[in-house]
Amino acid sequence: MEINKKILIVEDDAASRRVNVDTLKKEKYTIFEAENGKEGLEIALREHPDLLLVDVMMPIMNGMEMVMELRKDKWGKNANIIILTNLTGERTMADFLATGAYDYLVKSTWSAEELAKRVKQKLETGI
Repeated sequence: MEINKKILIVEDDAASRRVNVDTLKKEKYTIFEAENGKEGLEIALREHPDLLLVDVMMPIMNGMEMVMELRKDKWGKNANIIILTNLTGERTMADFLATGAYDYLVKSTWSAEELAKRVKQKLETGI
């Protein structure tokens, strides 16, 4: 019996979050939502999702701060994370990947369907 995979989407933009949630629910994943890094960190530590999709620019606690705090936790230090951002630049991307994030997606260059394919690839193959 296949175990239903859990995904946490941490995104402050409600419209973007809703599109991602709706798209990934079609794939039969269990979805958790947070609108800032503080809320996302609390949910991640409680639910231990199989994958986290984390926006960078958010109020209260930004995505980078959230990931750095998550990495201090025994479970969180190995959590699978895809960073969602509109920030670009070689240094910025290097900083994201240095947190141990699996990947990053520049939000303005991908569709919800492409995100679903990337998520499925990560959860099914581990790459």
